Amino acid sequence: MSRPLLEGRNITVRFGRGANAFEAVRDASLSLNPGEIVGVVGESGSGKTTLARVLVGLQPAAFGTVLWEGKQVAEPDSRERVPKNERWKVQMVFQDPYSSLNPRMRAWSAVAEALQVWRGLTRKQAQAESFSLLQSIGIDESQARRFPKALSGGQRQRVSIARALAPEPRVLIADEPTSAIDQSAQARLANLLRRLRSERNLAILFISHDLALVRYLTSRVHVMRRGRIVEAGPTETVLRKPRHAYTRVLLDSLPGRRGMGSAAFLPPIRGG
Repeated sequence: MSRPLLEGRNITVRFGRGANAFEAVRDASLSLNPGEIVGVVGESGSGKTTLARVLVGLQPAAFGTVLWEGKQVAEPDSRERVPKNERWKVQMVFQDPYSSLNPRMRAWSAVAEALQVWRGLTRKQAQAESFSLLQSIGIDESQARRFPKALSGGQRQRVSIARALAPEPRVLIADEPTSAIDQSAQARLANLLRRLRSERNLAILFISHDLALVRYLTSRVHVMRRGRIVEAGPTETVLRKPRHAYTRVLLDSLPGRRGMGSAAFLPPIRGG
């Protein structure tokens, strides 16, 4: 297997000081290879988003190392530190597509702005490219001309993905991208992520609490609880034969699955 594109080693994140300090993430390690979709699952507050924010450079770590193609990006004294102007290689899609879009900007304009900033296109070039990019992920011209409030949740999330794709990144971190949209839109978004992985050789870190989506999308999965990665491995192995008690709790929490202790009955994902 080739060297990981993005890697976090022994990441620890602390908030607060003194007696009020707590560790949101503790000694967590994971990696992403080219063209791979890796999952991170766990309940709310387990540290999934905080870990993702460290990997994308939005949150400093108290301890640990982030590497891009083997070069450190987290330690300020590293001689091999990746320059900031290369950070476009890792982009993030946030949980709430409405709050991550400017309500005063039309969909095409939000994408065009990213194209101008990251790829140096003129306004005219960026406008044409934004319509093309949006169309490629299922947003037609009439939808592209709308403001976020006039779009559905699934459409808004596609616009967010298009904006994240504007710099032509190699890694996409998707933080609960399906949690704010309905079930049919979730299926379409899942299929879109699979297509983007295939067409662009895009590595994707998929963060979710939805085990069915994780099973459908990912080849490897990490289970987080209280800031720690308590289990990791091939997705089918982890979900069908969980070793950690917390993973079994997550499986048992599925509606109608209590006591089964297996992902054998996880529902399939459908939708185009």
